[in-house]
Amino acid sequence: MLYAAYQAQSDLINPARMMAQAALAALGAKAMMGQPVDIRAAAAAYEMIARAGLTHERPAYEIDSIHTGNHDAAVTEEVVLSLPFGSLLRFRKDTNAVQAKVLVVAPMSGHFATLLRNTVATLLRDHDVYITDWHNARDVSLEAGAFGYDDYVDTLISFIEKLGPDTHVVAVCQPCVQVLTAAAVMAQAGSPVQPRSMTLMAGPVDTRVNPTAVNKLANDKPIEWFRKNLIATVPSRYPGAGRKVYPGFIQLGAFLAMNMQRHVNAHIDLFTHLATGETESAATIKKFYDEYFAVLDLPAEFYLETVQWIFQEARLAARTLTYRGEKVDCSAIRKTALLTVEGERDDICALGQTAAAHDLCSGLKPFRKRHHMQAGVGHYGVFSGRKWDGQIYPIVRNMILANS
Repeated sequence: MLYAAYQAQSDLINPARMMAQAALAALGAKAMMGQPVDIRAAAAAYEMIARAGLTHERPAYEIDSIHTGNHDAAVTEEVVLSLPFGSLLRFRKDTNAVQAKVLVVAPMSGHFATLLRNTVATLLRDHDVYITDWHNARDVSLEAGAFGYDDYVDTLISFIEKLGPDTHVVAVCQPCVQVLTAAAVMAQAGSPVQPRSMTLMAGPVDTRVNPTAVNKLANDKPIEWFRKNLIATVPSRYPGAGRKVYPGFIQLGAFLAMNMQRHVNAHIDLFTHLATGETESAATIKKFYDEYFAVLDLPAEFYLETVQWIFQEARLAARTLTYRGEKVDCSAIRKTALLTVEGERDDICALGQTAAAHDLCSGLKPFRKRHHMQAGVGHYGVFSGRKWDGQIYPIVRNMILANS
């Protein structure tokens, strides 16, 4: 009923959005400068109505070229391996330079991997970059089966094996735990393609350390409450009809509720910029929310196991995590160098939660481990923005270079 109610509401407002789009086109929104203020205000109102809704399709990465070395190189996207719940996507550069292979592991947490386009664009300057391009679970047929924590780890191992030796992994937020698990599993199996290095950025390796509001929320209710109240069934109109999912619109609602006033103010600013003809300022806000309001549904198994195993029980940190029935032992990692990065003002993954990986990786020599705490940044500032580009990235680049 949860998904059906959301879909009914979306269907109900679609006619209003279409009418607003038609009215906006009639007003000639692209040539509003010089029009009376009441006309510009009307056009702004129509655009706000037209934008009132979510999309469930992946936005474009919009990385067409990158400056590498002393020239600009064209960039094309290439699917290297496609699995039911995600694709291994390469950003192929038009260059003959041989560069280190880097797999960016994006979170499966309600948004598409395109949220990391800034992370990817920066890494592309000096590396051959790939990303875990997760698929929307509501578009995955029931024939593909379930997708839980172990399946996520299987997917990462498959991607790393596809890339082969000398691969480096950069995990952002939630998948830091799964990347650490995959590295341990590969080490325990003596895999010949263990990653050269893994960079874990702002991830919940041990949520018992400095619990945040997000951590407390996950612990306020038993796992059965999450199963009963937050899991929905995909409607019959979609390819994944009948699949149990944690809907992206619920996750987005939770994110919005954490900083509601900020989002309200942003939309007030957007209306003002549109009405006064400040197109550049309006475009910046629109670009952010075009990405933010593109949501992805998570497989129910993965969501529930993530809540229980990572946020409620901290199984990896407590050394009780198993993979396919076998205990996961991070001390087996000896060939994969470790870099952890945290943000001073991170209110999602607090200081110490990611650094906990160092104690778990006790088999690594000290010179193969490094931690960086970035002053003055919150969660998103760890992997996007000015300080990521100018202060954090050089450390990540040096870690990759030193272990290539």
